[in-house]
Amino acid sequence: MAEPLRNYQARVAAGARTDAAIDQGLRAYMLKVYNLMAMGMAITGVAALGMAMLATTNDPSQAVATLGNGKMLTNVGYAVYSSPLRWLVMLAPLGMVFFLSARVHKMSVSAAQTSFWVFAGLMGISLSSIFLVYTSASIVQTFFVTAAAFGALSLYGYTTKRDLTAMGSFLIMGVFGLIIAMVVNIFLQSSALQFAISAIGVLIFSGLTAYDTQKIKEMYWEGDDVLVAGRKAIMGALTLYLDFINLFTFLLQFLGNRE
Repeated sequence: MAEPLRNYQARVAAGARTDAAIDQGLRAYMLKVYNLMAMGMAITGVAALGMAMLATTNDPSQAVATLGNGKMLTNVGYAVYSSPLRWLVMLAPLGMVFFLSARVHKMSVSAAQTSFWVFAGLMGISLSSIFLVYTSASIVQTFFVTAAAFGALSLYGYTTKRDLTAMGSFLIMGVFGLIIAMVVNIFLQSSALQFAISAIGVLIFSGLTAYDTQKIKEMYWEGDDVLVAGRKAIMGALTLYLDFINLFTFLLQFLGNRE
């Protein structure tokens, strides 16, 4: 009896060591995802603030155009926000998302990471226009509200035992409906529809934050080599980054004080 008992105890101990190694690897993987996302957010913030400073001025002699709220644009600001170049500024981040999603499986980790940094910078330039519309204080306030909400939702997605796949599929369909509504409202200019879009957008990307966190967690496999694990971490960071940015912009429409 003693020998089978010792064999059983040895198998249990080996299994415990394997589970501990997997848990440690998962924590390191998720930490890398969050660190990459945080760095992307920092690049976006610096790019947005830098572009806003270059685009506006308080000196009338340097202004080439004045907005309805009194904001004065420099040559850079006029080119980025008022000339046909604005379409490139708006669409460039979307193009980088498609490029990175399609090519990441063929790229080295360093190339994929560099592409992510470029995307984050382009997104910052595109988002810099919020400084023309909302007060700086309300932007900062909304950012911290978004960060707190995102952290809680992502933690739920990481720790919950509930399978969020069905909810995620429903929410992804909701994103397409949201895009259609936003395009329609470009022509309608309905404040009521815009309010509904903002409310639905907050709900959709709140749910997607939890769903995507769970999906990223489940993508982890302890047998991945450094290259595959690095690519997965970058795509995970990109996914959560997009959830955060969308949640932030929709919340800003509720909480932001306009200039």
